[in-house]
Amino acid sequence: MAQQSSLDDDAQRLAELGYKQELSRTWSGFSNFAISFSIISILAGCFTTFGQAWNNGGPLAISVGWPLISAFILIIGFCMSELVSAYPTAGGIYWWAAKLGRPVHGWFTGWLNLIGLIAVTASVDYGCATFLNITIGRFSDSWAQGDALKQTFVLFAVVLVLHALINIFSHRLISILQNVSVWWHVFGAAVVVLILIFGPAQHQSVGFLFETFNNSGFGDGASGATFWLYVLPLGFLLTQYTITGFDACAHVSEETHGAATSAAKGLWRSIFYSAIGGWILLLAFLFAATDVDAVNKEFGFVGAIFTSSLTPGLATVIFGISTIGQFFCGMSCVTSMSRMTYAFSRDGAVPGWRLWSKVDRNRTPVNAIIAGCAVALLITLPALYAPPGSATPVAFLAVVSIAVIGLYLAFLIPIWLRLRMGDAFRPGPWTLGGKYKVLGWIAVVEIVIISIYFILPISPAGVPGNPDFTWTSVNYAPIAVGAVLIGIGLWWTLSARHWFTGPRRNIDEVPADKAEPVL
Repeated sequence: MAQQSSLDDDAQRLAELGYKQELSRTWSGFSNFAISFSIISILAGCFTTFGQAWNNGGPLAISVGWPLISAFILIIGFCMSELVSAYPTAGGIYWWAAKLGRPVHGWFTGWLNLIGLIAVTASVDYGCATFLNITIGRFSDSWAQGDALKQTFVLFAVVLVLHALINIFSHRLISILQNVSVWWHVFGAAVVVLILIFGPAQHQSVGFLFETFNNSGFGDGASGATFWLYVLPLGFLLTQYTITGFDACAHVSEETHGAATSAAKGLWRSIFYSAIGGWILLLAFLFAATDVDAVNKEFGFVGAIFTSSLTPGLATVIFGISTIGQFFCGMSCVTSMSRMTYAFSRDGAVPGWRLWSKVDRNRTPVNAIIAGCAVALLITLPALYAPPGSATPVAFLAVVSIAVIGLYLAFLIPIWLRLRMGDAFRPGPWTLGGKYKVLGWIAVVEIVIISIYFILPISPAGVPGNPDFTWTSVNYAPIAVGAVLIGIGLWWTLSARHWFTGPRRNIDEVPADKAEPVL
């Protein structure tokens, strides 16, 4: 009876926001937390973008940079928790912006959020394919000697297809798999840490944690203004990318019991616990990195730490644990991305919206799942090429940057609109109270700063005019994000402003005794 009452209350609240209960509300509060925790995935981001911090700042960018940037991200999470508590809808961030501001705010927020979620899906699944390729190569010499870029891309396509199929045909299992994913990340990370404590013959000293490296090619060594103001902040991409995608708690709120409270708690808790777990994991990496030359030789690739300090068997175990964790992460990304596609299409914002907003007899947005995965594959095609002398395609880091910029700009708009609304904002059961002003402005400033840094060149060879300039070294994040902003801006100016009115009600009546105005 209590669960039925919760279902009724959730459906009632959704009706007040203007929507029928079309998605199946079968998720628990823990499952809601689990999807964001899985998307953040310390077994994904900490492994795949470790080299970005190692090469741009060294151990200091990791040991100090991780907790510092995590604190800022947690503040962003608190601001978003207050919003999801007030507006627990699948559209999430886009819906908040449209209601707190005007349709134009919802338009830009929705597209930035959708692009960010597609890019996150692409980057996570490509990272998963990279580690899967390495793991297979550890069992097969012939595979290990193959064309790594082509093999990784084929595996990337296979992983995307598998995630699409799981989300389409295993809708009843998704919430269960999210729960399994949480424990895999907890115990898997613990096993990795224990292996790195007891496996190596020796460890680095505590002083190593505060050393600085500059393998970026920018500036002159690990000192000076260029290092501190340009190179080191580029290393913070590790943290900013790993701890993202937590808006998933909002996107699945229409499928969660007691969403106004459980989604809000799930959102900030997923950030908090991931920050702690990720820091412990990264410190274990650094203490085990006794062969610095070996890691530098592989451009900061985290796998070099395992292969240089552990027996082949233990290194393979770590690769396997990370690969499976990344697979769970990608599965969750597809779930979140498809729900956003469904919700944004439901309000008529996406071309062909009638197709993408359909749900099948199992109440699953099948077409949205297929479309999102197809676009994720297309934007990662440049990853078939890598800069001369590098095994890592700059395209991967570019997709990572697109994900970070798209998602965090989408977060910025409703946070700023909530600040502008002030005391007129009508909070839900989870609220920041008067602290929203200080926290909101900290969040806005941090997002603006990181968005600027992550459109800058990642490598000197990607700077036009440089004698070593190559197109394969170009960070195409500003091109992609800029093109999208120009495109959706022109679309709005020339067409959408005449017909896009923001969220569309698809329910006609709400009982008068329970209805309340929505700002």
